[in-house]
Amino acid sequence: MQELVHGLTQFARMNAGPLAFAVVLVALLPLMAGYLVLLERKIMADMQVRLGPMRVGPHGLLQPIADALKLLIKEDIIPENADLLVFWVAPATSVMAAMTALAAIAFGPGLQVARDLNVGILFVVGVSSLGIFGIVLGGWASNSHYSLLGALRSSAQLVSYETAAGMAMVSGLLLAGTLQIRGIVEAQRGHWWFICYAPVGFFTYLVASVAETNRAPFDLPEAESELVAGYMTEYSGFRWALYFLSEYTNMIVVASVATTLFLGGWLRPFASVRWLGFLDYLPPLLMLAVTAYCLVRVPQQPVAVQKWFLLAVAGCCALGAGMLAAPLALAPAKPYFAAVHGCFWFLLKVSAYIYVFLWLRFTLPRYRFDQLMRLGWQFLIPVSIVNVLGLGVALALADRWPLWASLAVTTLATLLIAAYLVRAGGRSTGEPAAAGKA
Repeated sequence: MQELVHGLTQFARMNAGPLAFAVVLVALLPLMAGYLVLLERKIMADMQVRLGPMRVGPHGLLQPIADALKLLIKEDIIPENADLLVFWVAPATSVMAAMTALAAIAFGPGLQVARDLNVGILFVVGVSSLGIFGIVLGGWASNSHYSLLGALRSSAQLVSYETAAGMAMVSGLLLAGTLQIRGIVEAQRGHWWFICYAPVGFFTYLVASVAETNRAPFDLPEAESELVAGYMTEYSGFRWALYFLSEYTNMIVVASVATTLFLGGWLRPFASVRWLGFLDYLPPLLMLAVTAYCLVRVPQQPVAVQKWFLLAVAGCCALGAGMLAAPLALAPAKPYFAAVHGCFWFLLKVSAYIYVFLWLRFTLPRYRFDQLMRLGWQFLIPVSIVNVLGLGVALALADRWPLWASLAVTTLATLLIAAYLVRAGGRSTGEPAAAGKA
């Protein structure tokens, strides 16, 4: 017994940091997903020249809490003759797969649960792909034809676009030469970010990640603006919310993978250029600018609670500016510079990537299912394969030619093939001819 206690104590001492970070991550993810929904509604309202949620709390900021309480006390309905065990397990499977995938994501140097995992990206892709089991099992266990058809449609979409996303990720892995998260990020320190070397791969991954997370305009399996919500039609209450929690967690996962592979991870822009070292002062200056903006807006608020709230936000931003400025000014805090500033840059890039998700939802109309599958199989997959082949040829020729020159030639060839595929796809469907007749 004493040896067991000693072993557990030793394990906790060695892994205290990752364990604490894992607890914080699991505790904050539901809250982050709820406020991501609120942010989405606010952005949609801004694009449509309206206010969005404003009733619950100052500026509607307590709306996610109200929604969570509503779903907790909402009547839980289970269809007759449903498979109870599978019906319960299915949404939890999707959530657990999405949360476990985040364990290998590094939000900064040392800010990682599974540290030094030599197959980090492979782990993320493999575990996140298990979420499809929750979708298929949820549709099958509901004892509903609509749910089953929605689950089959969703599984076909995920399989189609995961292939293109995987091939797009290979382009980043070829440039990095490793599957380790830290190695991929450090490979971009002395060079341009990999989005500059493989723009076609990044674009392919962007489109495939939108479809893989069932986001508009590829949200055919859910189609929440329609009457039947696909594989989750028979779900209600908090189990219904678990599916949406897994969707928004998957958005964070794919955005983190894109940031790691193509956008330099936690590195600031031009991290290896010494004369651009002044960019290290940009994070605290940005936080101070947000603080000043909040203070300017305080007198314009019509209600006292909104004024106090904006003052609180300004105080939090000022505190964040102080934390970001401390490693630059104080010698005892300098060892934490890489972790603090790395986390800031990583979250900033992830936020920008997720904003593109939200922007696409409120900009593009929904695809038909045949258009969605055609885009995946007849365009994205061939283009991603050609892109990987071209990148391999460019790396093979790097000993004789400058890398940028060979990459420029192969990228141009990939774009020409993509244009040919678009033209050939239009001729096969007869869409240009129909448009001409119209």
